[in-house]
Amino acid sequence: MSTAHATSTSAAPHSRARLSGQLAALGVERGGVLMVHASLSAVGAVDGGADTVAAALREALGPEGTLVVPSFTPENSDTSPQYHARVRGLDEREREAVRAAMPAFDPGTTAAPSMGRLSETVRRSPGAARSAHPQTSFAAVGPLAGHVVADHHPDCHLGEDSPLARLHGLRAQILLLGTGFGRCTAFHLAEYRVPSPPRRTYRCVVRDGGRRQWWQYEDVALDDSDFTELGADFERSDHGAAVRAAPVGSATGRLFRFPAAVSFATGWLTAHRGAHS
Repeated sequence: MSTAHATSTSAAPHSRARLSGQLAALGVERGGVLMVHASLSAVGAVDGGADTVAAALREALGPEGTLVVPSFTPENSDTSPQYHARVRGLDEREREAVRAAMPAFDPGTTAAPSMGRLSETVRRSPGAARSAHPQTSFAAVGPLAGHVVADHHPDCHLGEDSPLARLHGLRAQILLLGTGFGRCTAFHLAEYRVPSPPRRTYRCVVRDGGRRQWWQYEDVALDDSDFTELGADFERSDHGAAVRAAPVGSATGRLFRFPAAVSFATGWLTAHRGAHS
């Protein structure tokens, strides 16, 4: 009887009230700024799906809080890993057809399918604002949304002229909801802060004066291949002592602050990747 009852209870969909209470218990700061990376499949069944998860996050933050998500668009680039995976095995004519079909980035309408359901829900929320970078935009909703996403320079993915620097300055919290440190975008800001970071060329489709065109630019070479290892060391460090972990729905939520993560990552990347000339 007790076993059957436990199974039934654990299988029940999570409600907004339950999720909001768990987020508050984890330490989500009321009136604060929160950037979220989430796997809703890990969170489990939720009454109302992504809309309810977004509502629970905003409820935990309160009316003065601001919710931020990445809304990246690698789908309109021919220098992204997603593009290379998509055209693998195609001949040049077929690759050109793929490139010709790529739509130009529009911050108001371009979807971010690779970022997941929560990101798309926040991006499409009434009153949401989105930064203008054609590859690594962020979407935000709340009183500080406009400040967070303003003036995202088109040749700065995730550095000092991006929303990440503003989130760092606001001492925002980061929530990894059912995801690992491999998804921790804040670590990319540290890539800009190591001595002489390597750079590379990027290319994507933009709209300029109503015309679709390819745009090429140079920026720091982003590399998240060691972020899982970096995150494990961060969580074990003195900086990581501030990482709080607790259940949210069926997932584990990890909550910590931007400055702690970026400070540790800057030192770690400098030591592990070395200085580049």
